Amino acid sequence: MQDKLCVPVDIPKEVKGTFIFNYQEITRKSGRLMLFAGDQKIEHLNDDFYGEGISLEDADPEHLFKIAAQSPIGAFATQLGLISRYGDNYRNIPYVVKLNSKSNLVKTSQRDPLSPLIHTVQQVVHFKNISDLKILGVGYTVYLGSEFEDIMLQTAAQVIRNAHENGLIAILWIYPRGKAVANEKDPHLIAGATGVAACLGADFVKVNYPDTYQAKEDFKEAIKAAGRTGVICAGGSSVDVDEFLTRMYDQIQAGAVGSATGRNIHQKSLPNAVRLCRAIYAITVEGKTPEEARSIYQGNQS
Repeated sequence: MQDKLCVPVDIPKEVKGTFIFNYQEITRKSGRLMLFAGDQKIEHLNDDFYGEGISLEDADPEHLFKIAAQSPIGAFATQLGLISRYGDNYRNIPYVVKLNSKSNLVKTSQRDPLSPLIHTVQQVVHFKNISDLKILGVGYTVYLGSEFEDIMLQTAAQVIRNAHENGLIAILWIYPRGKAVANEKDPHLIAGATGVAACLGADFVKVNYPDTYQAKEDFKEAIKAAGRTGVICAGGSSVDVDEFLTRMYDQIQAGAVGSATGRNIHQKSLPNAVRLCRAIYAITVEGKTPEEARSIYQGNQS
């Protein structure tokens, strides 16, 4: 809704209309964001796409695009290369281009994480212009607490600035991670991460949900720290659907303005993945209860 829209002052007048359009598209005019995260093929290699408990359909990258094309989502976040290979066949999908990626082979115990750009905002804008695809925004990851955080903070600031200059939505993934971080799901540290996103000027920030007994209450600190930056929660590894939907509802009740879900969606068969997207959308965007969302997942509601 319009009253939830915060247009940053760094948006040039000539692209203010573009930014507003992109924001309304990505939030379905609700002020809330349901992000389908499909950036794990570099992040986790093939671990998330093949193996026990994972649908065989997930072995094919096109499975991600089939889900996104048939589901009510705010945007599908993935790398530019995948979009370039499949985008012409899936022009109805709204996209967020993930600008960084690294594999999980080098562990934190060996080297603190760093997320250099694999594409620039300018390259994304050029791609958007020549492809005429629905590129609504860009995303970038900061590993707060890494010995390389200064590099990532500077890169994130420039990504946000360049995105806004072109009317694009800027989303940060921020995870406290590195040898200096004792517990990356500490609620106070997560609040610090959302505050960093606000200082950098991000439109949305994706963070982990606290791993505490009273996570819903503890998470409210992160919501306050974010100010006018919208907080969305990472979906995490695959869990039982009922548990997942209940946790997502609690996150929204605590003040999150959305969700970013990957494995819990794409590791399922296409019909089940689409139904889960509808259930997630019902909670995230439409304000439905977990019971109503479960009914949608079970196919009892449209």
